[in-house]
Amino acid sequence: MNNSPNINEDKRRNAFRKKIKSLFDIEAKRRSFASVISWAISLSRPYRKYVAIILTGMLLETLMGLAIPWPMKIILDNVVDHHSLPKALRWMDYFFHGENTYQLATVAAISYIFIVAIGSLGEYLDNYYNEKVAQSVANDLRRKMYHHLQHLSLAYYDSHQTGKLLSTLTADVSTIQDFASSTLLSILIDCLTILGMIGIMFYLDSDFTLVALAVAPFLLFFVAHFKKTMKNATREVRKDQSNMFVVLQKGLQSIRAVNAFGRQDFEEDKLKKISQETVDAALKARRVKSALSPVVAITVSVCTAFVLWRGADLVLNGVMTVGALTVFIWYMGKFFSPVKDLAKMTSTIAQVTVSLERIQTILESDTVIPEKSNAIYPEKLKGNIVFEHVYFSYNPETSMIKDFNLQICNGQRIGICGPTGGGKSTIVSLIARFYDPVSGRVLIDGTDISEFKIDGLREQIGFVLQDTILFYGSIRENIAYGRPEATEEEIIEAARLANATEFIEKMLYGFDTLVGERGVTLSGGQRQRIGIARAVVRNSPILILDEPTSSLDSESEKIVMDALENLMKGRTVIIIAHRLNTLRNVDKIIVLSDGMVAEEGTHNELMKKGGIYQELYNAEIWSDQSSLAFR
Repeated sequence: MNNSPNINEDKRRNAFRKKIKSLFDIEAKRRSFASVISWAISLSRPYRKYVAIILTGMLLETLMGLAIPWPMKIILDNVVDHHSLPKALRWMDYFFHGENTYQLATVAAISYIFIVAIGSLGEYLDNYYNEKVAQSVANDLRRKMYHHLQHLSLAYYDSHQTGKLLSTLTADVSTIQDFASSTLLSILIDCLTILGMIGIMFYLDSDFTLVALAVAPFLLFFVAHFKKTMKNATREVRKDQSNMFVVLQKGLQSIRAVNAFGRQDFEEDKLKKISQETVDAALKARRVKSALSPVVAITVSVCTAFVLWRGADLVLNGVMTVGALTVFIWYMGKFFSPVKDLAKMTSTIAQVTVSLERIQTILESDTVIPEKSNAIYPEKLKGNIVFEHVYFSYNPETSMIKDFNLQICNGQRIGICGPTGGGKSTIVSLIARFYDPVSGRVLIDGTDISEFKIDGLREQIGFVLQDTILFYGSIRENIAYGRPEATEEEIIEAARLANATEFIEKMLYGFDTLVGERGVTLSGGQRQRIGIARAVVRNSPILILDEPTSSLDSESEKIVMDALENLMKGRTVIIIAHRLNTLRNVDKIIVLSDGMVAEEGTHNELMKKGGIYQELYNAEIWSDQSSLAFR
């Protein structure tokens, strides 16, 4: 017995599973703070000119901050105690002799004003332009993410909740913006200030400076350990906040169903639970953060106390002046102030790291439908469609479409039916490349659709879906959504062919009438007719009707079917239907079961076979008769 066909089939299935797994096994990576900061800095490269202004302002602010205590030192040591000026300021002796101490005090006071004024100018420059860069980076980031999301395969949205994506687009981007506009600037200024102060403190007294620096390794070790704990706590907070966003979005989006079934209390209980989890996670993060400041403050106070005690002894023995000790204490306070600030910013840094991780996870998602670099923009297609040995799955465990083969000639009307979950909608999604086959290929007019530019391909396909999605705006805007450049005459003609003119003209503002979000102000039949008018305006050679009448009553169905008849003329049409009476007059019916073609033929041919189609059709007839009997 020859087992080679079975062996080949096993190999094919294994390859199939591996490819599926590679498509859908998307995992968020945890990154180091240095890597995400490097990535964040790369976002600011288009604004190098503004960054240069920011750095100039920071340098001015830092230098003036370092110079602030020196006028006070001159007053204490050279004006009050009549000590000689420091070596760096000896040039002032040529202008102010011992008897001119009042003028020296005046110059010290005026110089203090100049120092503060120049420092304020630097602060204005770095604050304003830093905010400008932060806003620009946030704007670029939002647009980049939204562009990426718009071009992802629908497979991505099958496994990701919209609420969490919205949370990342809003809350996480806002976190990055706040960090870039304030915290990052503070960190850079603090780092520059620390470096400058270390140099001046060594100049004033190297022993005391070594005491201050001896504390730094302890603080750095503590903060580094603390940062890891804080980052984990922050990640939990952001996760719970995203879940809460999902609950709010779904509850408000489904408000009609919630009210219809009286499930307000149930929805409120869901929010109560997730909101409490968010509160608990936030308090846990705050508890970790609150432990940092006391430890740092106590450590700094011990170091400062030692300098005060030892410094007082040096002043009494004439080794150090009062002004020098005062300046050193001022610098020491300022030295530990940015150290404490940096420690307190650990929680902010943790939040930013988590936000950047979440943003990068979206941007690095590889479920984008690939477009070849040499892809062609298709001319007007005829509509010959061929499926060759197509396999597809939404997940690695199960195959949705298995070895599907079908040829559709241009101008043909093809019906697809079968049990729920058989893969009917998946088949038409492959034609428009909402998904790509795992293996096999789809051709239109003899060309593999992967050779076409995606936008050009989709322009050749019109859709009328089971639930037409309308956007908040006028009826005119909704009809022209698929082709914004459509003229007024084309829009009116499309409405006429869709049998929509009748109800549109009865409205107070006609085509300018605003429809509610998702078209809730219109009936189901009216929404479908606007959806048909939208497809008419698009004027595509291939038309896909995905159960366009399944949710309509008999009267609305008749009106919509008349409109569809106008739309289908001269096009290649694929109709997906549960109501099999809508398929009686198509050229060929494909019956799908478990992702495979179970039967095919005309309505009469399939009824004679006595298979799945006949069972479905008879069940529908029985259901309709039962409904009539109970009226």
